[in-house]
Amino acid sequence: MERLSDQGRQALATQPASSVTTPEEWQLRVNLAACYRLCALHGWDDGIYTHISAAIPGQPGLYLINPFGLHFSEVKASNLVKINAAGAVVGVSGHTVNKAGFALHAAVHAARPDVECVMHLHNVDGIAVGAQSLGLLPLSAHALRFYQQLGYHHYEGLAMTPQEQARLVERLGQHPAMLMRNHGTLVCGRTVAEAYVLMETLDKACAIQLKAQTGGTSLHMPSPDTCMKAHQQLIGDGAPEGALEWPALLRKLDRINPDYRT
Repeated sequence: MERLSDQGRQALATQPASSVTTPEEWQLRVNLAACYRLCALHGWDDGIYTHISAAIPGQPGLYLINPFGLHFSEVKASNLVKINAAGAVVGVSGHTVNKAGFALHAAVHAARPDVECVMHLHNVDGIAVGAQSLGLLPLSAHALRFYQQLGYHHYEGLAMTPQEQARLVERLGQHPAMLMRNHGTLVCGRTVAEAYVLMETLDKACAIQLKAQTGGTSLHMPSPDTCMKAHQQLIGDGAPEGALEWPALLRKLDRINPDYRT
């Protein structure tokens, strides 16, 4: 990940002390804001709905999330909101958050202390594949990244109850991703970069499947042994993914509009 830039140090110095307390938090804000902007470029936003949350390093039980009412393309490091596990705003912020929307994230963060970033999107291809009874098929290398590592959760309505939270985290288990049937996608990352790269891979896998299914012929799938071999090759040594891709993605954003950093 990037070192804290001079711009970041200046921005950190101008933030209320009760809002941003460490350089590590500011860097997380920059990365999380970048993730929101990248999702907006993909068209993965859904108006002002869906969320990407991140656990703040060194601040147990505190998280960053998007301000309710802003489009993903408007999110920047300084307007991300710090909240606690109940979704209550911590410190100084001129924004509110969608507490009901954070309920899913709160459950995953609580159950998965290994996870820094939780992404829940309503991306169209993910919804479409999640609505299929067989779910994601091993039709591409992108899909094989999630071979036997993809959870499924049935749609239970808009409001997530504590009982549904328990069912969701049980079905997610230690998987890095989940298809929420008839609803959307869920991805967990040990870093923001990993969460984004996994979501991009899952979305591509779903898009490839939908396109392959329009061909009107039977689909060819690799053998289970090949699927497992490819999956092991794709996850490599198990280190967090996205470290190589993230600097290039930030450079892409910087060329388009670097104000996500402010």
